[in-house]
Amino acid sequence: MCLFNQKLNASFANKQVIKVISGINNFNINEILKVVNAAEIGGATYIDIAANPFLVTFIKKLTDLPICVSSINSQDLLDCVCQGADLVEIGNFDVFYKSGINLSKNQILKLAKETRLLLPNIDICVTIPHLLKLDHQIQLAVELENLGINIIQTEGITANNISDCIDVRSTDNISSFISRASSALSSVYAISNAVKIPVIASSSINAISAPIAFSYGASAIGIRSAISNLNTVYKMSCYIEEIVFSIFISHKMFNNRQLFDDQAILNDIKLNILKL
Repeated sequence: MCLFNQKLNASFANKQVIKVISGINNFNINEILKVVNAAEIGGATYIDIAANPFLVTFIKKLTDLPICVSSINSQDLLDCVCQGADLVEIGNFDVFYKSGINLSKNQILKLAKETRLLLPNIDICVTIPHLLKLDHQIQLAVELENLGINIIQTEGITANNISDCIDVRSTDNISSFISRASSALSSVYAISNAVKIPVIASSSINAISAPIAFSYGASAIGIRSAISNLNTVYKMSCYIEEIVFSIFISHKMFNNRQLFDDQAILNDIKLNILKL
């Protein structure tokens, strides 16, 4: 795995990336500024905004965080890179589902090819539609990797369909939070075992499901819905910090467990040597 953006390359290699998303169809500058400020204060890795050259130029002056732009139009992505966008994303598709637009596997591959030709030295992320069967998601991810796509993003059930997939009457918040992200998490596990490029877990990821995403093979998480109902920069930044902390604790526990396992193996080897 090697990204063109060296700053992001190091972060993805450590598998602790947090992407904060303002929305592919969100062009409200005040709302975007709140998200950007919260991402900076909360300790996010980079931000994902709508593919608009004016937005890129404006936001670039206000933050040192890498900027990703999202669209399903390769020309829009190119225009934004010309204004300083650090990486691009084909997706997220939720807004298009609501309009009855579902991109097929072939359409996504065609768009990925076009974008790679236009942007040969820029990191490209492609979202895998959750509407595809899991085996088709895996196949698409592999084909995208072969095209030179740098990052894959998974998505889960849309907000409109959540009530059909979980028991909305449940008072078990932990179970509810995990259930909401289960579709994206399943895709992460399957796809990360099939490709060598980084995989981002997105859709309903929060402080509870974030550590699970990384344990399933994700190199990054994308968050939007977890902060979309928070109306101040302070509240949003606090929640992002909570996610950062939950990931830190999860990684620390895993590393300590790995150290314990390695020490146990070493002790067994020493005992076997003494028996010789």
